[in-house]
This record gives sequence, structure tokens and C-alpha cells, in this order.
Amino acid sequence: MTDPLDRIAAALERLAPGPATVPNIEAASAFLWHADPDVLAPVDKVSRVDVSLLVGIDRSRDTLLANTLRFARGLPANNALLWGARGMGKSSLVKAVHARIQADHPALKLVEIQREDLHTIGRCLTLLRGRPERFLLFCDDLSFSHDDTHYKALKAVLDGGIEGRPDNVILYATSNRRHLMPRDMIENERQSGINPGEAVEEKVSLSDRFGLWLGFHPCGQDDYLAMIRGYCDAYGLRIDDDSLRSEAIEWQATRGSRSGRVAWQFFTDLAGRHDVTLD
Repeated sequence: MTDPLDRIAAALERLAPGPATVPNIEAASAFLWHADPDVLAPVDKVSRVDVSLLVGIDRSRDTLLANTLRFARGLPANNALLWGARGMGKSSLVKAVHARIQADHPALKLVEIQREDLHTIGRCLTLLRGRPERFLLFCDDLSFSHDDTHYKALKAVLDGGIEGRPDNVILYATSNRRHLMPRDMIENERQSGINPGEAVEEKVSLSDRFGLWLGFHPCGQDDYLAMIRGYCDAYGLRIDDDSLRSEAIEWQATRGSRSGRVAWQFFTDLAGRHDVTLD
């Protein structure tokens, strides 16, 4: 008869995550972190645009480029939170900046981690710690609800814990919210908490752990049209300014908004009608 302790030990061993799968880090420039089982999966082709095509975000672009370049050179650099209006190029900027810096510093790798896997971020960092490469850890569309505890794991990574963040890892995150949680939840904490000041501080202090806050705001019509003209020039699509302007304005009117995402969606439609490929 099998000993009960042996059966328990065997069950725990089955439940425990297996050893992480590590690919040839030098073979790719970008990776996806998958948890349970832990896998660092290489990305053959990253979906991104050239940094020169990102219009209307010059200050954020230059700041993030400078910060990333310092990190790639082994110098001190800050974690960055890119927050603000939807569709204004936050995640596109992270990927474009990585491509620009990585061209001269091939040891700079991009690792994307999903918000749902943040509770495993410690295991990911253990895998990356001590390697000769530099890793830009990227979490897109980061936000938390009032009952979400994943933010605690992220707080420890940013600047807490005994080990702290590895010297060869930096974290860039994007969010529509500056404090990473809905405003109504912040107000609810203030009004209903037993100690409302401490309750709010616990939640919003996560944003304070990012050394760089880069804000993104809705674009005006001139920037919107400049984005589309930039795409046309980059992909060799020939169209006169008057036609482009009238069609682009009609497109954004049907969407009820202007943004970099809307500009790209219009250009995709325009390219299809003009038999222009986007490879």
C-alpha cells in the first residue's frame, strides 16, 4: 500500500510548474512569456512600424529612446509607464523604440508578458537574471480592478523585495489609466474604506514605482492627416492631398474619433483599394 505522504508528494510534484523552457536567446530579438508551463517563446516577426512613422508624440518618443539607449549601454535607466488616450501609439512606440535601439545593440531583447501572467513574473525574472543580454520586459494594456492582487507581484519587481529587479531587466508598461485602476474605484476606496488614505495609497502607489511617466493625448486633425501621409509615403501609395484629406476626414467622422489607430485603419483600407501591399 502506498504511503499517504508519498501520494501527497507525488500530487504536489504534478501540480508544480515544470522547469522553464529556454530557447536560443541569440536566435531572436523578441520573446513571449507563457506561464504554466513556463516557456520563453521566440517571436519570428514582431508586428511594428518604424519609429519615424509615429507622429505627434515627439517628446515621449525622444524620452523613451534616450532611456532605452542608456539601458542598452549598461547605464542606469528607469522603468516607464506610457499612459493616456487609446490608439495613440503607446505599444507601437515601445516596439518601435526597441527595433531602433536593437539595430545597434543586438543584445537588447524584448520580452512581452501578459497581465494575466503577472503573478509568475518572479519566475520569469529568475530565468533572465544573470544572463549577458539586456531585457526590455513589456506589459501592454496594464490595469487592475479593485479585487485584483496581481499588482502586488509587480510592485515587488519594480523596486521591492530582497533581490530586487535584475540589473539586466527594465519594465515598460502601457495603460489607458495613469494610476492603473478606474477613477471610480479610487473614489470608492476614499469614501468607504476604514482607513481610506491607506487604502488608496496601496493601490495608486504602483504608478509611483515607474520612474518615467509618458502621457499620450488625443491628436488633432493636422497630426491625424500627417500620420496618414507618412504611411502613404513609406509604402509608396500615390494620392493627391485633396483626395487624401477628404477621404480621411470622412473616415474619422464615421468612427467619431481621431487617433493613430484610426489613421492606420484608414490607411489599411486605402492601401487595399489602391492595390498596395503592407509587407
